[in-house]
Amino acid sequence: MEVPVDKYFRLSPGAQVRLRYGFVIECTGFEKDSDGKILKIFCDYLPDTKSGTPGADAIKVKGNIHWLSCKYAVTAKVNLYDRLFKEAHPGENNNYLDDLNPDSLTIKEIKIEENLKDIKPGDQYQFERHGYFIADNLSVPQNIILNRTTTLRDNWQ
Repeated sequence: MEVPVDKYFRLSPGAQVRLRYGFVIECTGFEKDSDGKILKIFCDYLPDTKSGTPGADAIKVKGNIHWLSCKYAVTAKVNLYDRLFKEAHPGENNNYLDDLNPDSLTIKEIKIEENLKDIKPGDQYQFERHGYFIADNLSVPQNIILNRTTTLRDNWQ
């Protein structure tokens, strides 16, 4: 975020964050296009902070960034399933069709790690912070489709 809001613990100018399983980096600047969209982010890394090495925790940061290499990332489609009904007891006060959740399926295109490029139907994975996924029966390496089977948090009230 170019101008971070209060309690923003991710990458912003002058801020330090840890790259997941990597080094602590500090944002030193960025490059924008003519429309003001950030194209590149410039950072310095602190060489003595690699995760898992002695002294890595000498610098405390509040933010950890999960990241992928753009050069090697693979495109996939994910089907994010949610509750079919928006009410705990559908149809209790009216027609149950009125209680259908219009957001029960969200489809997104994502980037995944290169080592998942040969995914096979039925293969199962946990994506940190997002839940558990299974490769769709129609999934092939040229068209990877993943279905979320469960989230990590349940926000049903």
